[in-house]
Amino acid sequence: MKNNFNTQKVARMSTFFPQAVITDKFIFLSGTAGIDPVSGQVASDSFEDQARQAFANIKTILEEAGSGLDKIIKTTIFMVTGNDFSIINKVYGEFFPENAPARSTPQVMPFPAGILISVECIALV
Repeated sequence: MKNNFNTQKVARMSTFFPQAVITDKFIFLSGTAGIDPVSGQVASDSFEDQARQAFANIKTILEEAGSGLDKIIKTTIFMVTGNDFSIINKVYGEFFPENAPARSTPQVMPFPAGILISVECIALV
């Protein structure tokens, strides 16, 4: 059984797919960008600011769904540029100071609207 989940506390990327899908044991988060939840716009043109906001948005979605950052088992970080690993490692360390989840980080073609990063993850319920 699966249920789609959305919270109004984080701007949705699209109405065509949910922010998350919840199953009996897992929460699958759709790609989440560094969109400011108040303005609905990209948080900044800075990769670091967008990365930090993306993880803050993930934290909010997971908490609203009854989970949390400590229950993430896998992240996939899609980055527009491939030279931002020191920055993403810094931000990752802020959100996961211990027992970081598994991670893959592919470089992708540019996203629309100035988005430089999108993060999806799988977490335990």
